Amino acid sequence: MTDLPDTLPYCHIDAFADRPFTGNQAAVMPLDAWPDDAVLQAIGEENNFAETAFIVPVESGEADYELRWFTPAVEVAMCGHATLASGHYVFEQGFAGDTVRFLTRQAGVLSVSREGDMLSLSLPALPPESVALPDWTALLGGLPSECHVHVGRYNVLLFDHADDVLALEPDFKALAALGDHQFICTAPGKDTDVLSRVFVPGVGIDEDSVTGSSHAVLTPFWAARLGRSSFTAYQASRRGGQLHCTLEGDRAVLAGKCFTVVTGSFRLK
Repeated sequence: MTDLPDTLPYCHIDAFADRPFTGNQAAVMPLDAWPDDAVLQAIGEENNFAETAFIVPVESGEADYELRWFTPAVEVAMCGHATLASGHYVFEQGFAGDTVRFLTRQAGVLSVSREGDMLSLSLPALPPESVALPDWTALLGGLPSECHVHVGRYNVLLFDHADDVLALEPDFKALAALGDHQFICTAPGKDTDVLSRVFVPGVGIDEDSVTGSSHAVLTPFWAARLGRSSFTAYQASRRGGQLHCTLEGDRAVLAGKCFTVVTGSFRLK
């Protein structure tokens, strides 16, 4: 642990966005060393984004940076959009290579690479398994045709039509009582191959704007259903977000754009 200065660098980035003010917002904050977790959580609550990403340089060569993510309420095991935003930040600061590696505490080493005017994020693919429709599906505000689950946390609810997903009005309070779960509601898309909405009320996020970790589940799920390894996806939140998803072995590679919208200083004292 380390004492913090009076101010910290702060960057607000829109990830998986086709222009500023779309996609998912993340704060990226570089640190020299890790402070107490309570400080990180307090900053995450103050920022009030789905995630605040903190990065610390790694000297061992195992990766370029260590990376942790905090919602306004908890630290999370894996976050895609804030990892993409962290890569965007590092590249904007003059990182020389085309791939930056992030060492995480629960998701292993994640990488972000430059590909023209886009960035690609490599996450572990999380294939879900089919289960009977649970009783709680009634809390979503619509009836899915199938349910698939990965490790009891990532719940993929398949609907027949995109309009079914767009019309959902979940009972967020009741879903939050079920705990730290993602409720990933998906269907064939309209202007893209796949459409989804993602609800995570158990960690303080009723509806997420664009969720990279959910697409680590959707990538193997839809690759199998579509019969091909690559497809386009749209997360139909109020802000909306575009992704290109590719299954590469046991990795889900998600490509998108990022836009920096605010830079400045975060005052601690």
